[in-house]
Amino acid sequence: MIFSKQKSQLGVDIGTSNIKLVELRPTESNFALSTYGIASVAYNLSVKDSGAAITQTAGVIRELVRRCGVTTNKAVASLPNNVVFTSVIELPKIPENELKKAVEFEAKKYVPLPLEEVALSWSILAEHASKEVAFGPTADKQKILLTAVPSLVIDNYVKMFHEAGLEPQALEIESLALIRSVIGDDTSAILLIDVGAKSTSVNVVDNGYLRFSKSLTVGGDTITQSLAQSLSVNFARAEQFKKDFGMTAAGAQIPQVIRPVLDMIKNEATQLINLFESHGNRMNKIIFSGAGSRLPGLSEYFSGLGKPISLAQPWGKVTFPENVKPVVEPLGINLAVALGLAMRLS
Repeated sequence: MIFSKQKSQLGVDIGTSNIKLVELRPTESNFALSTYGIASVAYNLSVKDSGAAITQTAGVIRELVRRCGVTTNKAVASLPNNVVFTSVIELPKIPENELKKAVEFEAKKYVPLPLEEVALSWSILAEHASKEVAFGPTADKQKILLTAVPSLVIDNYVKMFHEAGLEPQALEIESLALIRSVIGDDTSAILLIDVGAKSTSVNVVDNGYLRFSKSLTVGGDTITQSLAQSLSVNFARAEQFKKDFGMTAAGAQIPQVIRPVLDMIKNEATQLINLFESHGNRMNKIIFSGAGSRLPGLSEYFSGLGKPISLAQPWGKVTFPENVKPVVEPLGINLAVALGLAMRLS
């Protein structure tokens, strides 16, 4: 769907089941939607023998770009959280010219691969007034968000985008893109839970910065597969049951089948909240994003955590024609990562 052909920027979210792209045009205050698209795909770009997957996925992206009428070849793309290692490390406040060596030395303790096999990046987390020990700086120390991605994965993604006819400007983990589109200028402490098809990320975000991220190997498809097996129906039928009833089904069978998957996410959320709050902080709220967060009864099931719960609203900084609102607005929760990626170059 095309809305504008003015200068714009492209975000490409490569998920485990779908590729989502969003093209945004910067305006004086925010962004205007130029075009968007979603396509299903199956691939794995994190393994060595991925030549066929690269070619296949590049073809899907190229066709999606064509169908959507994308007007730029410069793109920012996402890296799935499960192939990225992230950690917050603490270092003394030292001169900037000494920081690189210090970070690399400390990274050897945390990164599970030799440093020559990864692309290492870091950013200093801003100081703020809340009392922090585990998640923020003390008087003479600084907190640094460390990110490591296997070089093989980056090479595969760059090759794929070149085959698709795009020029990757940056590769970014999904959590950072979500912070940009979903949280924006909100400085409160937020537990951001992104429920994808095959994985779920649970992220502690404080003062607009990612403090911790944990990836779980369960998602919406995990629930659907469990329902299909329990109810002896095919995947498509189970998917419809999930979307229609979720945890609100009158009978006990569907909620009982779904509960173990949600409990894995809930237990991780509980641990991170407890850890965060054990050092004098307070988690203010929980935000769910991702297609899997549309599960009926999800918010009620997590209400026991004692925090206000809401669904992501990623269209806050994006305008689009009023006549397409009924179509576009419900897709926001699916396109949240792509939206955040497209906002990055501004």
